[in-house]
Amino acid sequence: MENRTLNFSIFRYNPATPDIKPRMQDYQLDETPNMTVFIALNRLREEQDPSLIFDFVCRAAICGSCAMLINGRPRLACKTLTIDLPENITLMPLPVFKLVGDLSVDTGVWFRHMGMRTESWIHADQKFNPKAQEERMDNPTALDIYEAERCIECGCCIAACATANIREDFLGAAGINRIARFLIDPRDKRTPSQVFEVVGTDEGVFGCIGLMACDVLCPMEIPLQTQLALVRRKMMGAAIARR
Repeated sequence: MENRTLNFSIFRYNPATPDIKPRMQDYQLDETPNMTVFIALNRLREEQDPSLIFDFVCRAAICGSCAMLINGRPRLACKTLTIDLPENITLMPLPVFKLVGDLSVDTGVWFRHMGMRTESWIHADQKFNPKAQEERMDNPTALDIYEAERCIECGCCIAACATANIREDFLGAAGINRIARFLIDPRDKRTPSQVFEVVGTDEGVFGCIGLMACDVLCPMEIPLQTQLALVRRKMMGAAIARR
């Protein structure tokens, strides 16, 4: 198959130099076999423009650092093959999160705040004993917890969420998935009523308008629609019980 010349239009802006206005900058690059957007960006930075800012760590779709808008869709650059894209490729930073520069955003502060809001730790009713044997659970429950734990905190679901793009206080699919993880865990002794105080609001599970772009665009294919349904059902039960 004949190699293509790819045309990249990349968002450029560095908040550290506010006098230089945001702009789109064009680049061209010859496509190579098995090229990903991540490989293309590294080649552009090494061969054409060392000032280009973007994030990467693992190159294996497990760290979530290279998430960005690729032709308008939140995706991982290291997991997106250029052969699956047209010749004209537009790259933008994820919305919602604080811009670091060009294609780099700060997802860490957002996810740390989300973890604190959802109290993402086991709430036990006895003092932790480091010498005690770990509490056992059945395999189906462990697998359900693992399913939620596969989230790599890339931010794709948040960037794709209509509510999160409108309301900065919305927990989003990642936060609701985190809540689902602890609702499933038998070691967490919080009651549904206590969890309702955290997520039973418009900022939580009832703020979702049901477009489900989060479910479609999750690069880990976590069943976020199922997680939302689980939490919403539990919170509806808790709301009724409180009346």
